[in-house]
Amino acid sequence: MSLKSRCPWSLGDPLLTAYHDTEWGVPVHDDRVLFEFLILEGAQAGLSWLTILKRRDGYRDAFAGFDPEAIARFGPRQVRSLMGNPGVIRNRLKIEGAIKNAKAFLTLREQQGAFAPYLWSFVDGRPIVNRPRRGDPLAATSPQSDAMSKALKQKGFTFAGSTICHAFMQATGMVNDHIRECFRAPPAGRSRPW
Repeated sequence: MSLKSRCPWSLGDPLLTAYHDTEWGVPVHDDRVLFEFLILEGAQAGLSWLTILKRRDGYRDAFAGFDPEAIARFGPRQVRSLMGNPGVIRNRLKIEGAIKNAKAFLTLREQQGAFAPYLWSFVDGRPIVNRPRRGDPLAATSPQSDAMSKALKQKGFTFAGSTICHAFMQATGMVNDHIRECFRAPPAGRSRPW
């Protein structure tokens, strides 16, 4: 039985491997799931993705299943509770940022009708497939993540810098950065340049 080749970052922990094998780079068009990833990517700032994956269930519980309507109603009492919750990153700015992002999400969705088409517009509605080789450095930002970051910040989002937006785009399949040797990489011929 041959072993599957995977992106190197996914090795070393079963949570990372499962996430890599089932989620990373898979196109997401569901508003709630996109909102979840936006909150999680903001929580990751300065931390490892594994740290966030280990707390993902804790985040789902603490942040009302990532229901933006519920999170937008969080007040000082909920912030105090979250600051004492070991199931989330207990950083006041990140917690308050998630609440601010829920409010901005609701406003944007009201203006645009849906969150997904707006976000996918930054990649012209289809995934960017890069197919890097093993050992090639992965970009931390792109012109698309720069544009998304600028637009989201103008709409009131926080923890939406270009690096966070690029990681978000990778997580939700707007950008597919599986190395070409990885069993999850799209077939050759499906890539497009930045």
